[in-house]
This record gives sequence, structure tokens and C-alpha cells, in this order.
Amino acid sequence: MAFKPANNIQDLQYFGEFGGVNPSISDSSTYTFLSAKTMFDTFEGNADGCYLYSRHSSPSNLYLGEALAAMEGTETANVSASGMGSITPVILQLCSAGDHIVSSRTIYGGTYAFLKNFAPRFNIETSFVDVTKLDAVEAAIAKNTKVLYCESVSNPLLEVADIKGLALIAKRYGLKLVVDNTFSPLSISPVVLGADIVIHSLTKFINGSSDTVGGVVCGAQEFIDDLRNINDGASMLLGSTMDSLRAASILKNLRTLHIRMQQHSKNGMFLAKKFEAAGLKTVYPGLKSHPSHELFKSMMNTQYGFGGMLTIDVGSLDKANELMELMQHRNLGYLAVSLGFYKTLFSAPGSSTSSEIPENEQKEMGLSDGLIRFSIGLDADIERTYDMMKTCMVEINILEA
Repeated sequence: MAFKPANNIQDLQYFGEFGGVNPSISDSSTYTFLSAKTMFDTFEGNADGCYLYSRHSSPSNLYLGEALAAMEGTETANVSASGMGSITPVILQLCSAGDHIVSSRTIYGGTYAFLKNFAPRFNIETSFVDVTKLDAVEAAIAKNTKVLYCESVSNPLLEVADIKGLALIAKRYGLKLVVDNTFSPLSISPVVLGADIVIHSLTKFINGSSDTVGGVVCGAQEFIDDLRNINDGASMLLGSTMDSLRAASILKNLRTLHIRMQQHSKNGMFLAKKFEAAGLKTVYPGLKSHPSHELFKSMMNTQYGFGGMLTIDVGSLDKANELMELMQHRNLGYLAVSLGFYKTLFSAPGSSTSSEIPENEQKEMGLSDGLIRFSIGLDADIERTYDMMKTCMVEINILEA
């Protein structure tokens, strides 16, 4: 039977303390116990349903975590105060001094900076490879490798990971396959394809309103328990805890994710086809010209499309900046980082979200100065949007009239 992530979210039904259709928000940092023994048992991790301290967990955070675990098909999940607040504890929980990671070369700039610049302080080294080439991934594995790390759809080049192929390699060498699925919620279900751990920045599509930051780790109960262990759990000890009010807010927005992703994808496909037909160098997984188009199709939950992220290359950073400023002036969206907002967001990744990657490495991976990354919004009249964008491009000589 096909995996249906939106149904799993829909089937969750929580009641508030007084019968509300939304669960009550646990606005407490600490929790009381009716007996000293129960407090002792909770510290030992043996008292299900009891709460100790909100850095460890809270009812609001558990409601959101359960919903996200249902979406990804994992046993459970742990939410955090940011996407990086989920990524870094996972790496530090899985790796010790002397261990090695094989990572995709095109990943979020913050993740790259952590793996390249910060993890070596703990004697954890990373090899960055072209994740679309499974032989290159396998060749990079060493005796001390512990983790394969990738993004389902990479930031910002929109390279697509062969999750099934990577999962087979990971199992062959006894590694954990960690997949950041931020760009493709609902469209791709990494655990169904063989991944061990799935991460999201909740800040983006899942929350969808650009009003908070958050992260989640979805995985096996044993691993999530390890992350939350009060003695040696990286999530517990690093302290990147989501606030209960934010957890409740994101849970409400999660309920409409399936509708929003369908519209993001519909609009993304329309604009990508129009940009490509106009002669712009366009990258979008839904285009047949995308080198991994068929791979994405083989992995996707079809009703959610190919996502809302696309890139075009306008030739130079000056042209990119000029176009983005003009589009913002015409109310077509915002010159801003991040993604998943109801309005279109655009940025030049080389000088923003991927600026942590050195220029020579950007060029090597194909991240050019003129690249613009679009997070396509929920526009009701996408044909009008394209006409206005084309007018902007004609005005500054990117396209001919």
C-alpha cells in the first residue's frame, strides 16, 4: 500500500485540556510530581507520560513531534529551536572524535560550515562529494566513516539524491543515512526509501509563514531517546529547545501543508516551463531537462509535485541583483533568504545562503554568480506573475521583448 504522509497527519486527533479542537499549550518550564519516586523514575527515563523540565520535553513539543513523525513514517521525532539545532546534535550524537562523515557537496551553507569548520574541532572530518554519483560516494567511505549525509533536493543547486541507492551503500558499510528533507516535505519520504534519520528546518515550508524558526529530527525511538538522554544526549545537553508556543503554532500550520505544497509545486512548474521556454538557464526537478528528473519521479509522492524551489541564471551578480530589486519594487516578492513563504522569495545564493562555501568550491560545484534561487509563492494567478516577471527581465535586458 502506498505511503500517504498527509493522511498520517490528518488521522492525528488531539483534544485540548477543556475539549478544544487544538491541544492546550503547556506554558510551563518545569512540571510537578505527586511523589518523589516518580521524579526519580523520570530522571532515570522510566516514567512514560511524565514531564520533567521543558528543555527535555513538553506536551506541546511532543504533539508536534508526533505529527512530524507520522508525516515521515518514523517511530518518533524531536523538535528543536532551529533547523541547525536539529542538524548539529544529530551529527554529534552519531560521531565521536576520530570519526568521518561523507556528505553531499551541495548542502545548506550553515550545515557546510558546521561540517567543514566546526566539527574538526572535535576531530570529526568530512569528505564532500557529488552525491549524484554513487561511485564517488562509495569511494569516499573510509574505515572510520559513520554517517552519510545529504539533502533530498540540495540547497541551492537542486541536485536530487538517489536515496534508495545511498541507503543500500549505507547498509553495506554499516553507516547511518541522514537526509535533510527541508526542500521536499510530503513530495519525498526518505525513510520509506531507506533513510535512517530525517531532518527538517521547520522554518521553511512546514511552518510556511516566515514567523518563526524551528527544526525536527525524525527517527527510531532508540535514537531519539539517545538525543534526549539527560546524561549524554546531544539535544538535551546543547539545549536548543523549541518554545511551547512556537510548537503549537507550527502544529496548526502543518495541517495545511498538503494544500500549500500542491500550490507551491503547481506554480513552480508553471514558471520553470515559462522561464526555460524564454531561453533562461532554468533548473527545476519537474523539467525533463533536469538531469535527475526521472529519479525524482521514481521517488516522489506524485500528488505533491516537484516542489516550489527553482533557479535561473541571469549571467552576472549585478544582473541578478538588479532583477531582484526590480521584482521586489513591483511587489512580486521579497529579496530575502529562506523559503516556503506565501510570497515568492528570491536571493543570490553565492553571496547569501551559501556564502560560507569558498568561491573556488562554489565554481567547482556550478554555483555561478548570476544564479538566482526562487522560493515560489502561493500566487493565485501565476500567469500574471510570469508576465510581470518577464516585463522586469525585458526592462533590464535579460530577455528580449
